[in-house]
Amino acid sequence: MFGNSIDSDGYQRETTPMNPVSPYGCAKVFSYNICRNYRNSYNMFISNGILFNHESPRRGTNFVTNKVVKEAVKIKLGLSNELRLGNLDATRDWGHAKDYVEAMWLILQQNQSNDYVCSTGVSHSVKELCEYTFTKLNLNYKDYITQDEKYLRPEELNDLKGDSSKLRNDTGWSPKYTFETMIDEMIDYWLIYFKLY
Repeated sequence: MFGNSIDSDGYQRETTPMNPVSPYGCAKVFSYNICRNYRNSYNMFISNGILFNHESPRRGTNFVTNKVVKEAVKIKLGLSNELRLGNLDATRDWGHAKDYVEAMWLILQQNQSNDYVCSTGVSHSVKELCEYTFTKLNLNYKDYITQDEKYLRPEELNDLKGDSSKLRNDTGWSPKYTFETMIDEMIDYWLIYFKLY
């Protein structure tokens, strides 16, 4: 939704200009605006949750977190020998889906509807994701990763890091998972999956 619009402190928040860089982002901004329009025009209880990347073992493997973890586990188990990725320098604010579902529920319990950024406030690069995952499996990611141009975006989304201060202040929400515990859970899931099947 924000695209590459970032406030001077490096964060994106409810007041950051929205300038999406993909059709998906454009559609989300339309949905956000139509919700605000109905809320303001008809006094309807409609809140927007601007959820930054939220992950879990259930995340599709076409998304980079589960793609990296699944393939790293396959490499560890001798089922694969290469992982092809795009931009390793892109950073994302990755949180756990369980935490974000709790945030959505809390948003709906408020007396007034509003718009909220839901994020951890911590971002990591795809390279850091690879390094952490492969290291947990006693592997060196550099031995297995190949950059492939077909995975580069036509208009790159470089850095995402959200400021969820408003959400935390209004609802008392805070994430229970860290980046590391989230990835650990995903690694454990795929290790069990491949050993069972």
